[in-house]
Amino acid sequence: MKNGRFGAAVVLALALSGCGGASTPAKGAGGPEFVYITDAPIGVNQFLELGRTGTRDAAAALGGTSRTFESNDTDQSRRSNIEAAVAARPKAIVLITFEFDDLSVEYAEAHPDQQFVLIDSCPDGTVPANLRCGVFKEYEASYLLGVEAGLLTRSDRVGTVAAIDIPFFHRWSNSFALGARSVNPKVSDRQLFVGGDNPVGDPARAKELALTVAQAGADQVFAVTGGGNGGVFEAAKETGALAYGVDVNQCPQAPGSIVDNAIKRIDVVVKDLLTSIVQGRPGGTSTAYGLAEQGSTVTSLTEDAAGSQCAIMKHPEILARVREARDKIVSGEIVVPDPVKAG
Repeated sequence: MKNGRFGAAVVLALALSGCGGASTPAKGAGGPEFVYITDAPIGVNQFLELGRTGTRDAAAALGGTSRTFESNDTDQSRRSNIEAAVAARPKAIVLITFEFDDLSVEYAEAHPDQQFVLIDSCPDGTVPANLRCGVFKEYEASYLLGVEAGLLTRSDRVGTVAAIDIPFFHRWSNSFALGARSVNPKVSDRQLFVGGDNPVGDPARAKELALTVAQAGADQVFAVTGGGNGGVFEAAKETGALAYGVDVNQCPQAPGSIVDNAIKRIDVVVKDLLTSIVQGRPGGTSTAYGLAEQGSTVTSLTEDAAGSQCAIMKHPEILARVREARDKIVSGEIVVPDPVKAG
């Protein structure tokens, strides 16, 4: 995610240590090949893993194959992996997170015959014709979580523990508070930010802030700290508060304590953008995926909701309100503001 990649524990990896070559069925004659490059080791990072599986599944659907190159969290490693991928001449190279903003432009301009895809971010300015970006409307899904929090709270206080105090992270925190107040005008909101040298991978600091929010009376806490979210979930279990996750289904990490998640359907976005390349549609574009595009949503509205272990599944009456809000956002009746544009 731009200005705040959701990383998990960093493990050492060589610049070209891929994850198993072709991860889809053997390519037939003329079948396209795709290379997925991470900005850091996948490890237990569910977000980066979803990018790998999304690329693999898209490749299979398009009759091709995919390979993964894991970077080791350094710029040189990312460069080495892009250069290796360009040398392999795949149909497209898939990059993920803001760490590739500048590199995507640099290499797309240097290799105009090579197609690139950047997920979860997009460089400022004009996008090269051989680059396609897929970004998310995180604020729409976060608003839906706020609806749940506003209906579940008993203290009329909600809070967010996020990574950095910048407009991008307010896409989650502000929208969560806005959704809560839409169904419960009495709700007050508190937002705390991890900051420091490791804002997206410090569970101890995230837990400390979550305890502060809970001790101030909030009984609903939104975790937007990436690899630090586990600390927020621990605080929720200790205090009896309810927590909310991001990017993927995090409910299994603390069943009963995690209500729902604002998730990104990377698989939907990767398949859409790779399909546009295979079909020869023009590039140089940035596409935003929200509820209407089925690129951003909440776990409780997915086809796997019943087995998600999310606490919201015990509240069908609240889910009905969430679906109603979702439909109004899709139709345009409710417009959730984007804090990045406002800032």
